[in-house]
Amino acid sequence: MADPRPLLLNDSEPTQFQNARPTRIASLDVFRGLSVFLMILVDYGGSIFPIIAHAPWNGIHLADCVMPFFLFIAGISLALLYKRRPQRTQATCKALARAIKLFLLGIVLQGGYFHGITSLTFGVDIERIRWLGILQRISIGYIVAALCEIWLPPPRWKEKNLFRSYYWHWFVAVILLALYSGLLYGLYVPDWQFDVSASTSSLPPVGGSDIYTVNCSVRGDLGPACNSAGMIDRYILGLGHLYRKPVYRNLKECKMSAKGQFSDSLPSWCHAPFDPEGILSSITAAVSCILGLQYGHVLAHLQDHKERLYNWMCFSLSFLALGLILALIGIPLNKSLYTVSYMLLTSAGSGLTFIALYYLVDVHGHRRLTAVLEWMGKHSLSIFVVVSSNLAVIAIQGFYWNKPENNLINWIVTRFRPYITSSYSAGVRF
Repeated sequence: MADPRPLLLNDSEPTQFQNARPTRIASLDVFRGLSVFLMILVDYGGSIFPIIAHAPWNGIHLADCVMPFFLFIAGISLALLYKRRPQRTQATCKALARAIKLFLLGIVLQGGYFHGITSLTFGVDIERIRWLGILQRISIGYIVAALCEIWLPPPRWKEKNLFRSYYWHWFVAVILLALYSGLLYGLYVPDWQFDVSASTSSLPPVGGSDIYTVNCSVRGDLGPACNSAGMIDRYILGLGHLYRKPVYRNLKECKMSAKGQFSDSLPSWCHAPFDPEGILSSITAAVSCILGLQYGHVLAHLQDHKERLYNWMCFSLSFLALGLILALIGIPLNKSLYTVSYMLLTSAGSGLTFIALYYLVDVHGHRRLTAVLEWMGKHSLSIFVVVSSNLAVIAIQGFYWNKPENNLINWIVTRFRPYITSSYSAGVRF
């Protein structure tokens, strides 16, 4: 039976409740736990079931929904955290501290320090460290949304129209999308080269040459080779600091031969690094966080379940319609570039998923069905650290029979080596 009681205190509650901590939203923990579960599923299962792994370039698979889920959840959480207008300078310092900690943790976990389940070694060359990754992207989206919530004018008319109440947030989102689109379509991308001998690629040189040339000389190209997002990362971060196993290596043009050899006829860009969590795409990723923030405003300021569900559904269907329209007129759904159509559709999917979980868990109280996911959501960062650093795998590898090579992990890797090899080319993390 539906619970009619509000989940959060209203601003008009008596003053003795002003310092009370807001009620924890169970469905938000479940959503976070579901995102962690999906992350593990696609990372380890995507090599066996390619349909759930990242789309090679354009398109959306299950794995392409995980990052938007995390960004969306971060936005909702910020609205609850800053429901009471905080002291701005102090709140900004705390938000910056959280973002910096998350960013640095991401560098340690995904910068190349850990070498995967096939190696017990660790450490990374500073000249090859990867600066951007999953946690770094979340930290960027978090700080952008947090600054919007802290510094933009406080809402008015919130009881009448939440969209109008936070029009400054929507204005910032539009400005960011305009900046992204201008850079993506307006920058000229010249021909460029990269040096395999400088360890910018995990692939061997072709035809005895270490230097590859990628012919571009275009503007507004959204392919793997000549997009402006990659150019910005190459200029600012440097080729040596980009992701060396980009997902586009799973495209037909970049496929290896049946013997596992790299053909001389492969396009040169198949050997190049590319970061799917790059600088330009982080702009639209931050907008995903701002959109999640608006769902959080509904949760923080409206008390009736029906009103909340109605507003969320309006948001979700609007994003869905806009995303489909953009996709139909030629803006591809692309996670690596985090295109506007992709951002809108995944935000709509995030919203609809949250609506379903909220209705199931918080309205009807079916928490037993999602108890495991709720627990995972409450410990999501710890689980992410264990999975990303392979601590659990390393612990299992420590138990062996006679020789260190005779361990359970090595046995699994040996049995599934063809799948694991293909997963590396698809950019799945192991």
